[in-house]
Amino acid sequence: MFEGLKKIWMDGKLVDWEDANVHVLTHTLHYGMGAFEGIRCYRAKSGSAVFRLDEHIKRLSDSCRILQIEPPFTPDQIKDGIIKTIKANGLKECYIRPIVFIGYGAMGLFPKGNPIKVAIATWPWGAYLGDEGLKNGIRVKITSFSRLHVNVSMTKSKTCGDYVNSTMAKREAIAAGYDEALFLDTGGMVSEGTGQNIFIVRDGELVTPPLPSVLEGITRRSIMEMAGRLRIKVNERDITRDEVYIADEAFFTGTAAEVTPIREVDDRRIGAGKPGPITKKLQTLFFRIVKGEEKSYNSWLTYI
Repeated sequence: MFEGLKKIWMDGKLVDWEDANVHVLTHTLHYGMGAFEGIRCYRAKSGSAVFRLDEHIKRLSDSCRILQIEPPFTPDQIKDGIIKTIKANGLKECYIRPIVFIGYGAMGLFPKGNPIKVAIATWPWGAYLGDEGLKNGIRVKITSFSRLHVNVSMTKSKTCGDYVNSTMAKREAIAAGYDEALFLDTGGMVSEGTGQNIFIVRDGELVTPPLPSVLEGITRRSIMEMAGRLRIKVNERDITRDEVYIADEAFFTGTAAEVTPIREVDDRRIGAGKPGPITKKLQTLFFRIVKGEEKSYNSWLTYI
């Protein structure tokens, strides 16, 4: 995955890949207080293009505000750093990981005057849940772990430490022979995947859980906007686990997952057990958009 990569952007300058290190007493390593983003750059029709870069950097800024972390770089400087890092590694398509974290200094829960650090890494990354999953759908297990409550952890922030919850659920699902996990919230309603939002289709209507316990996914928002233009009705409402079992279609969305069909949940076949017509229509449109083949969506792309 990382072979041949040359540079990482750290605190305003490009450094050699092998020199992009942090101290073992870095505060975020111990306590998880940091914010990150996952962004994709695609090989598009007219060159390489980053998908919804402004929205991702806005969400990174919002995460930092929620966590009361003040990055020492402006959003424009971070965007410029992303583009420089992609170019420095000679990548035409890649995954992009900017992270804002609390550096080495005081230990203990209160970091006092520890420096705030920013890093940006890029690497080639294909289909997160596999090419086969994108084509034919994946098998999902509802995890025994609950998704974080809004007053346990701030669900609108992509907080580093929150992903322990996701890692535990993912491990459980893989160990049980599934491809991915699906969380219920603390009230027992369907929430999201370990790093994805979920949609189901019932009677031609696209349904997705409301925002209280889920991240405001940028791909989620994109799918809702795309569905609106296609005159597919979208409903944000609570979903029970048994409603997922009897859905006509289901799919995950996310920067890493893109649009991944779900063919089975808890050993129950979803619909016909393969990607349904609405899923395929939205998935096809999504990949046309990110490759610059839909002019009406070009505002979503930042060419580099």
